[in-house]
Amino acid sequence: MLPGYTWCNSCVPAYSERLSPAWWLILAVSLVVPTSVLIFLPLSLVVGVLTGVVLWVGMIAFLWWSSPTVSLSNSGFRAGRAWVEWEHVRDIVSVDAGSARAEKGVNLDARAWLVLRPWITPAVKVIINDPADPTPYWLVSTRRPDEVVSTWKRVSGS
Repeated sequence: MLPGYTWCNSCVPAYSERLSPAWWLILAVSLVVPTSVLIFLPLSLVVGVLTGVVLWVGMIAFLWWSSPTVSLSNSGFRAGRAWVEWEHVRDIVSVDAGSARAEKGVNLDARAWLVLRPWITPAVKVIINDPADPTPYWLVSTRRPDEVVSTWKRVSGS
């Protein structure tokens, strides 16, 4: 069993994806190295380089550690810390990169649960079918929305 999956003793994810930072974000964060060199240059070049490298590694570690996971198992769907069982999911719709901007903007319902990362454009829309829950749907970033939909159809029997 994977660490962090204590929600079901017999559930092994059929699909799991970490919404980790993109390569360009890691590259952009590397600008902290020359910045710290410039700040600490009056003191010492070595201190500036070491401080910059430590800050860069720390920022990358934080971005990786804080990245949510998206997983589907035989009992439900998890996006970040949120969990929904299949009996409360009516449909999962793939949102391609072209229509994702509208779904994340003008078409967005304010009551929706969002697990979005700006470096991942495609998403899936998980339509919730629970009369006790005011959330109409979840909008979740994923790099492979078609694979999420096909896995949902396979594991939920829809």
